[in-house]
Amino acid sequence: MFKSGNVTVMVADFKKAVQFYVETLGLQLQHQVEGHLAQVEAPGLTIALLHPAGEQGPGKSESISIGLEVQELESAIEVLKSRGVEFHQIMENNGTKLAHFNDPDGNPLYLICNR
Repeated sequence: MFKSGNVTVMVADFKKAVQFYVETLGLQLQHQVEGHLAQVEAPGLTIALLHPAGEQGPGKSESISIGLEVQELESAIEVLKSRGVEFHQIMENNGTKLAHFNDPDGNPLYLICNR
């Protein structure tokens, strides 16, 4: 029924958000309307970065978060730490490992490894 999906992230500082998702996380920039909208691609997921954030503002709600699956959690954490990402919670439950962090606007993201 569905062909693909995406998530939209409201951002306050467009340039900083694009830099974080493309350079820090290493996602592929697919499309950009300068200063307003950028689409970045993770395997199986398109993330739209939208500015201005509007009344809701970025990072105001933790009712949604973006999860990125990795092959090996510890090495992914080290790569992202070397790029300035700060992790605030790393946990394991029934063989699933999670590492939580935020983008520059405070929007919650996490790495997940099911090995």
